[in-house]
This record gives sequence, C-alpha cells and structure tokens, in this order.
Amino acid sequence: MSAKLAGPSTTGLTPRPRVDARLPERLALSAATTKGGTAEFASWLAGRGAANAFRVERIPFAGLEGWSFQEGTGNLVHRSGRFFTVEGLRVAGGMAPFPEWHQPIIKQPEVGILGILAQEFDGVLHFLMQAKMEPGNRNLLQLSPTVQATRSNYTKVHQGADVKYIEYFIEPGRGRVLADVLQSEHGSWFWRKSNRNMVVEAVGEVPLLEDFCWLTLGQIAELLGRDNVVNMDARTVLSCLPFADPDQRAVRSDTELLSWFTAERSRHDVWAERVPLAGLPGWKRGEDAIEHEEGRFFRVVAVSVEAGNREVTRWTQPLFEPLGLGVTAFLTREFDGVLHVLVHARVEGGFLDTVELGPTVQYTPDNYARLSVGQRPLFLDYVRSATPWYEAVHSEEGGRFLNAESRYLLVEAEDGLEVPPGYAWVTPGQLTSLVRHGHYLNVQGRTLLACLNARSGSAR
Repeated sequence: MSAKLAGPSTTGLTPRPRVDARLPERLALSAATTKGGTAEFASWLAGRGAANAFRVERIPFAGLEGWSFQEGTGNLVHRSGRFFTVEGLRVAGGMAPFPEWHQPIIKQPEVGILGILAQEFDGVLHFLMQAKMEPGNRNLLQLSPTVQATRSNYTKVHQGADVKYIEYFIEPGRGRVLADVLQSEHGSWFWRKSNRNMVVEAVGEVPLLEDFCWLTLGQIAELLGRDNVVNMDARTVLSCLPFADPDQRAVRSDTELLSWFTAERSRHDVWAERVPLAGLPGWKRGEDAIEHEEGRFFRVVAVSVEAGNREVTRWTQPLFEPLGLGVTAFLTREFDGVLHVLVHARVEGGFLDTVELGPTVQYTPDNYARLSVGQRPLFLDYVRSATPWYEAVHSEEGGRFLNAESRYLLVEAEDGLEVPPGYAWVTPGQLTSLVRHGHYLNVQGRTLLACLNARSGSAR
C-alpha cells in the first residue's frame, strides 16, 4: 500500500538545461562593445550632480537626530530600532601582527538588495546604472547599481519615497535572473553582514528615469579604469556575472582548491564576540569622534546630509572614517600561458565563517608604519614599490564609510616568488565559479575580479 504525498502539483513541469549556455557569449559581446567609448559619460555625470543639491557636513554626536548612545552598553542606536547599530567587538585568533584586538563594529542584520537591471538593445546586453550620491564618497556622486537599498529603505522605514526599479528584484515575473547570490560586506567593519547581489534581465520595456543610464560591459570596463567612478556596490554585483573561463586550466584543480580552502577555514580558530561600545579597551569617545588611543585604524564620526535625489532628502547618521589610503592588490603570474592571481585566506573579525579569500595585499600602510620590516604584512612593501599593470583608486561602501578609499592594483610577480602558507595561486575563472556561492571571496577580492573580467572581456 503506498501513501500519496501531499504537495504542489507537478503537472506541466519539464526538465530543461541547467545552465544558460548562451549567457557567457552574450556577456562577452557586451564586454567587447564600447559604442564609441565613454566620452559623453563625464559630462552626463557632472550634469546629474549639478541637477541636485548635495551637502555633507560633520557634526558632533549631539547633533544626530534619532540616534543616541544607549544607556548601559553605550552602543550607538537609532530610535526606530532599525537601520544599524555601532557596537563593540572583541576578536581573538587573528593574524600577526594583531592576533587579538577590540574595535567598534557596525551591526546591520538585515539583507539589502544590490541589483543591476539588464536589457538587450541591438543584440547587445546593456546594464542600467545609477548616478547615486553616497555621503561617504569623497566625490559624493558615483555610478551605482540600478537598486542599492537595505530592507529598511525599500520597506520605507524612513517614510521616504519608493526605491526606483525595486519591483524588478522583488516581484516575480518582472525579469529573468542572470545572477543572484548572498555576498559578504567588509568583514573589518561589519558584523556578519550580507547583501543580495542580483542581475536581472528585464521583461518588457523599461522606462529610463532621471539619474539612470544604459551602459555595455565594455563601457563599464573603461570606467573601472578611472578613479572613484564605479562604486563598491556596482563592482561586487558585476563580479558575480558568469563570464566564460577562456582556458579551463589551473595549477590546482577545482577540487584541490576547495580542499585547500576548507583546510584554511578549519585551521583558523577565530573567536569573535560583540561587546558594549562603552569602555571598549584602547578606544575613547569624544564629542565628535570615537577613535583609537594611538590615533590609528579608523574613527566613528557623525554627519548631516542633504541629497536632492535620494528617497529621503535630509538625514543624519554615523560613519566609519578610516585613517589613510588603503592598498589592495593581487599579485599575478602566468603559468604555461594561463593567468593566475595569488589569493590570501584572510581572517576578518566580522566574517560569518572564519576566513574568506581576499587579495594578496589588503592593508592600510599607515597602520603598520611604526613596525619593523619583519613585522610588516607580507607583500605590502613589494606591491607598493612595483609598477602595476592595472591601477585605480576606488571608494569603499559610501553609505557607511567616510572617505574610505584604496589603491587597487594588479602587479606581476617575479619568478621564483615563494608562496607562504595561507596563500594560493588561482585563476580568475576559478574565482568566477566561486562567487556563484556566498562567502568565498571577500568584497575587495570581488572588486579586483570585476576589474580583471572587465579587462579580459574588453580584449576579447
């Protein structure tokens, strides 16, 4: 006697190919198409800046509206209980020269949407990008995804205007998903924060609104070569596109790479816990900043913001301000004609699972200036003295960090370079496979992968 299982009807379900075989070809065509380059883009972006009023002003903590230091813990919280909180963090089991430390950390448990809308014009995929103001960007206005919104934003906790184009990413039937994966944000400053990185090909005509423009991947590739144009959220989404691997060879097989990475996660015993912000060892709070007693690393500050084209046009908020320009780099090398990059299994206090793969170098040199040569991070001095074959200054997340920038570099490694434990040579194709899954490649690594894919795509 057989039991009939209850559940949804299976009538009409037909197996189909598990992979869209044409998508990599369509991406390659878009990457190879520049349509006359980006000569008009700078004037368009400047025009969008002139069309709106933008202002960011530092204020004391007492000037924050709706924010306060919580009694008892001293955590910096919003009266709504939403958005984010600034708390304390204690980490043990990190890497030298700082195996244990305390720091402020941003806790923002909700998952936001970073989404880029795609559509085909004249047989070529184009991507809908937004000129978006972020208070932490040094030049304020940068190219962002179509949608860049926390759940608090698109559910209108702030009682502001609707998030434009959000329906394509939260309503079924509005488009075909080309990429969709949860990815981590900065593990050095966020506590276990993830965002949904999406690319959706729209069904039907898409209205073109102010502050938005359609670009090919080839045009975006040109913009990735310029300082502070393509923002962090756009870069991480672009890194998730399933570009084809032109060679399919590597010095480690995919299984060997996953085994190495699993071993790296297993061997690190990282202990991180949230603690009260009040009395955080090594940190002091003043009227307008929370900063380290040695004047290093970063500080927590407050700002007042005006932005004429945002869902809310005026607000105040805390921001994290790093002290110094970062250096973020992949060492690269060809093995039998196949390009590889040197990844680092990196510990960051806010990661969900001990380590993620990061660039060869990901440091702010000023934090290590007083250390002896033997104590300084591996490869930092090497990449700073080398001549890179790719270089651009890119901002980090402008919604939470103030003037946070890094020199992003691709540097060819010399022959005979010794690879220490915790580092491995992998191909961009292998990284492209890994970013189909969350929490393998950190956000800085994803920026460099987007730059690598942009350069190789435009050369096809």
